[in-house]
Amino acid sequence: MNTNAFALRHIGPREKDQKLMLDTLGLDTLDQLIYETIPDDIRLKNGLNLDAPMTEHEYLLHIHELSKKNKARKTYIGLGYHPTIMPAVIQRNILENPGWYTAYTPYQAEIAQGRLEALLNFQTMVIDLTGMEIANASLLDESTAAAEAMSLLFAVRERDQKKSGVNKFFVSKYILPQTLSLLQTRATPIGIELVVGEEEAFDFSEDFFGAILQYPGKDGQITDIKSFINQANNSRIKVAVAADILSLVKLEAPGKFGADVVVGTTQRFGIPMGYGGPHAAYFATKTAYKRDIPGRIIGVTKDANGNRALRMALQTREQHIKRDKATSNICTAQVLLAVMASMYSVYHGPQGLKFIASKVHNKTATLANILEKLGYDQVNTSYFDTLQIKTKAKTIKKVATEKKVNLHYPNKNTVTISINETTSIRDINYLISIFAEAAKKETIVISSVEDTNQISEPLQRQSDFLTEAVFNTYHSETELMRYIKNLERKDLALNHSMISLGSCTMKLNAASEMLPLSWFKWGNIHPFAPLKQAKGYLTVLKELEDQLTEITGFSATSLQPNSGAQGEFAGLMVIKAYHESRNDHHRNICLIPSSAHGTNPASAVMAGMKVVVTKSTEEGNIDIDDLREKAELHKDNLSALMVTYPSTHGVYESAIKEITQIIHDNGGQVYMDGANMNAQVGLTNPGNIGADVCHLNLHKTFAIPHGGGGPGVGPICVAKQLVPFLPGNPLVKTGGDKAITAISAAPFGSSLACLISYGYIKMLGAQGLTESTKIAILNANYIKHRLQGSYETLYSGERGRAAHEMIIDCRPFKVHGIEVTDIAKRLMDYGFHAPTVSFPVAGTMMIEPTESESKAEMDRFCDAMISIKKEIDSVSKEDDNNVLKNAPHTLSMITTDEWQFPYSRKEAAFPLDYVKDNKFWPSVRRVDDAYGDRNLICSCTPIEAYAEA
Repeated sequence: MNTNAFALRHIGPREKDQKLMLDTLGLDTLDQLIYETIPDDIRLKNGLNLDAPMTEHEYLLHIHELSKKNKARKTYIGLGYHPTIMPAVIQRNILENPGWYTAYTPYQAEIAQGRLEALLNFQTMVIDLTGMEIANASLLDESTAAAEAMSLLFAVRERDQKKSGVNKFFVSKYILPQTLSLLQTRATPIGIELVVGEEEAFDFSEDFFGAILQYPGKDGQITDIKSFINQANNSRIKVAVAADILSLVKLEAPGKFGADVVVGTTQRFGIPMGYGGPHAAYFATKTAYKRDIPGRIIGVTKDANGNRALRMALQTREQHIKRDKATSNICTAQVLLAVMASMYSVYHGPQGLKFIASKVHNKTATLANILEKLGYDQVNTSYFDTLQIKTKAKTIKKVATEKKVNLHYPNKNTVTISINETTSIRDINYLISIFAEAAKKETIVISSVEDTNQISEPLQRQSDFLTEAVFNTYHSETELMRYIKNLERKDLALNHSMISLGSCTMKLNAASEMLPLSWFKWGNIHPFAPLKQAKGYLTVLKELEDQLTEITGFSATSLQPNSGAQGEFAGLMVIKAYHESRNDHHRNICLIPSSAHGTNPASAVMAGMKVVVTKSTEEGNIDIDDLREKAELHKDNLSALMVTYPSTHGVYESAIKEITQIIHDNGGQVYMDGANMNAQVGLTNPGNIGADVCHLNLHKTFAIPHGGGGPGVGPICVAKQLVPFLPGNPLVKTGGDKAITAISAAPFGSSLACLISYGYIKMLGAQGLTESTKIAILNANYIKHRLQGSYETLYSGERGRAAHEMIIDCRPFKVHGIEVTDIAKRLMDYGFHAPTVSFPVAGTMMIEPTESESKAEMDRFCDAMISIKKEIDSVSKEDDNNVLKNAPHTLSMITTDEWQFPYSRKEAAFPLDYVKDNKFWPSVRRVDDAYGDRNLICSCTPIEAYAEA
């Protein structure tokens, strides 16, 4: 046994277990199973052309050497990204803790109360600092959030504005350049006309439905947003404000001035720059717009005992429910980063944040005064942390570069300097020396900073913030460590048991893949730093692009999209640009199978396409006759087909090549949803199947952890004809020769997280990746076989095999009064997170074990499911006081003096012997979603505010 091989550590079943599992399936070899599962005509004829696999030790040495190629210079570029100080207690107990980073999105609220509380803290923090009424649980980045704000304001136009076609949106010229690019990407497809201009010159015409301001502006000047918003409100123009969250400690909250939406990033709250991400954006607005908010909202409700409980609120807005009518395709959050940012505010509290913000501001003001003494013209009249110097930028740049300092040079006559939390007095003196040398003057040395306020008085902060107990309690490391641990204990993550979520691929996130994320030279590179300072990153990102291009069988890859849903949108926008380059502007029909992921139709609508749904057969496959009929009907306007492969029903459709050919014959392009790439790697690929573009969920197939609901990375891989249109960035050259405008704020999206997938591929190599796919298929078919007789599998391939996942039908249990939700909650008592519930078919469960789970763990899961089936058989519809309807059972229930249930405590809490060895206790009983939605509370509020009268 080669114990150095990473594949041995990543793949769960041992060789002897694989043999037992194959025996159970009546097979002699693993290749025989693959033959019976995957259509032969789409199998790859040759193996993947990748480097030989590294051992974990070799990889860590390799990634350490590459990190040395990154030059972590003193950086004052700003533009939405700043060096920060991550408290070590947060780094050790959250970022480096699998109890936090391997958790799934909190759909099963009873076993996610810790994460939900941390996110509620995040929302409270955002609400307080922005002065708004409601906030979501984070978005992908500031620019994405700004685009979502524009879309929301467009959606909530007044009736007469919609009727008269008001579609102009004013964008302040002081907006961040990457945000402007993303606004351009998102505006055109849905019919919004952007008008960029000076705030002071805006005429508040009735042709405008909305506006967006940057607060402070990209060059540091704080404009009079108070007066602007007041005039806009009087003119029925709704206003979004993109605000620096640390500046809001010193600046009055935009909500106090009447803003309709406030967005930004929380990167400044202790999150490393990471060459662009991942970082948690924030989105706050008025309660009146709660049904139009993108993403997820955490709300307060009660459980079955009437006790306080948390859950994701207003879940009917989720994309798989609303489909093409969804508010947005953005169902992904950046939960892990939001948790870290919220804990930063918990740790520092309001007084600590005031200290940090004042320190930054005072050092900025002190630097401004000294530079003026040196003869420089600092033009910002009101500022927080950024100075705008009018001078010959070339002269300053020469000296600063020699002294290894990064400043920002927006034009040949301007230099901007953004001071940050890490800036010391020594750093200020070093900056002074650069400008003194450039001016050929003797430098001025300071020993202290002045206490001042360079923010215009009407905009200075007056309102309180973070008054809740959670932000005023845990200020020692001991207290915060215990608080974090207390929350962690309430959550079931992969470090406790298998999470067999179909379509979500909750596989091992190996420690060796995760370790480099904490390293200084990976965390402290600004996304707009000179390219020669990011050679380590550029090496990794280029090789990862090449690896993914090889794996998918395409010609090029863009890593820019920050999530799978964003990848969908990017892929469709690339297709759209391709058609337009051929003067096929009219091609706007997107065919989408009825079984597709819910983000598919939402993405198509965002890309300006019209969705036409195609039917599925009873076997769960695409109805080819219906597809052909609709493709031919719309051949003059056909833009694309969106298809998931293997299908969302867990089946390799044998007709996939015929399906893609039908689309090509009718002038369209094929977009393949890469959600199920875990069942393709090394055995087949989208290029071989006939697709033209696919996105990949690096947080699924390629081992980036879900982090409780994000980070995710959703790169797109494209065929040769689409390469020229890959997305660009206004500040760093990326993408193709005819690049579409930005999809994400940073040039390469969440670069820091990409290290994980790079390591995953480097350590597995071609053979390990292919073996992982085969074992994922073996594990799924083993579970399918074990559950036979207890649960019916809804769909199978032509030879009776499942792909890497399967759907079990729970609808027959309604005769016993049992719903699929009851099974999900009962699984918690057995120590398991439920499989995917009611997607893609209502009343079913979709199970995906991944390749990382051992036979022993899968047997425990199957034993639990079979035991639950016996429990179902023993109950009746007439009597709902049973072990399933009352699930999950909490510790307080089991230890109470009174027991009023017709089954024993042992049956409730310890239904099988293995549970005793590793018992997980849900911290609340079943939550009441409907009550929480009727009484929507999305911040840390005293119990009296939500208790029933």
